[in-house]
Amino acid sequence: MIEYVARYHGRLFAAFGQHLLILLVTMTVSLVLAVLLTLFLHRKGRKAERAGLRIAGAVYAVPSLALFALLIPVLGLGMRTAVFVLVLYNQFLLVRNFLAGFNAVPAPLVEAGNGMGMTWMQVVVMVKVPLSLPVIIAGIRLAVVSTIGIGTIAAVINAGGIGSILFDGLRTNNAVKIVWGAILCAVLALGANAALLRLETFARKTTGNHESSDVST
Repeated sequence: MIEYVARYHGRLFAAFGQHLLILLVTMTVSLVLAVLLTLFLHRKGRKAERAGLRIAGAVYAVPSLALFALLIPVLGLGMRTAVFVLVLYNQFLLVRNFLAGFNAVPAPLVEAGNGMGMTWMQVVVMVKVPLSLPVIIAGIRLAVVSTIGIGTIAAVINAGGIGSILFDGLRTNNAVKIVWGAILCAVLALGANAALLRLETFARKTTGNHESSDVST
C-alpha cells in the first residue's frame, strides 16, 4: 500500500486533481442553471414547480451508465459528457431544495416585504434566500457528494478522475489500486460533506432554524 503511493503518487495526485476539476466545473454550471430554473419555476407557481420537479426526478432516476451511453454519440467521450450528465443529475437535488426553502418561508414575512414595496425579485433575494440558507446549503451538500460519487463512473467514458484508478484496478485485478481509489473518493466525499454540514449548521443557528428538513437528509 505505502510502496504504491511512493512509486505512483504522481498518478494518484493527478487523478485526484482531475476529480476536483470535474467537481468544480460541474457544481459551477449546476448552481447557475439551478438558480435560473428555481426562479423561473417559483415565479410561475406551485403547479410549475411540481411539473419541473417531476421532470428533474425522471432524469435523476435514469442510471448514470445508461445516460452516459446515450450521450456519447452526441457529445463524444471525455470530461464534457461527464459534466453534462452530472449537471443534469444535480438539478433535481438543487432545485428541489431551493424551492423547498423558498416555500418554507412564513407567509407573513413575504407579505411584509410586499407591504414595504419590494418587487418579487427583491423579496426573493432579501427575504427568502437568507431565511432559506440552511436548506439551500443542504441541497448543495447533497449535490456535491452525489457529483463526487457519480463522477467516479465517468472514468468509463475517459473523463479521468479517481474512477480511472478504481476501474484500472478492477481490470487488472489489482486490489491496491482499488483500495487507494476508494480511499481517495471517500476522503473527498467525507471532507466535502463535513465542511458543508458545518456551514449548514452555522446557517441554521444564524437564521434561528434549528429543525432539520426532510429534504436536506
